[in-house]
Amino acid sequence: MSTHDILHRLSETLASRRHADPETSYTAKLFANGPDSILKKIGEETAELIMAAKDGKRLNIVWESTDLLYHVMVLLAFYGMGIEDVSQEMRRREGISGIDEKKSRGTK
Repeated sequence: MSTHDILHRLSETLASRRHADPETSYTAKLFANGPDSILKKIGEETAELIMAAKDGKRLNIVWESTDLLYHVMVLLAFYGMGIEDVSQEMRRREGISGIDEKKSRGTK
């Protein structure tokens, strides 16, 4: 079972929770509370990952990275996207210098 398979299945599961009962599904509760709720969780999980990385504890870094990836995928699902959208962009960027890729987007 590949990493891509796991992420793809999670993406599909998240999309299926879009209209689930918020009383029985954490993901549905996040969807029901809207993007601000999801973004707040992303912020919390990012901070927790930073702290885990500063402590240098491998298992905690893995746990917090997993939590962050999950919540980012919830955000994607909220906006009707999934891991395949991110994978396509990663494929597009493969072999391109990060500096060049950033320049290609222009100024914001």
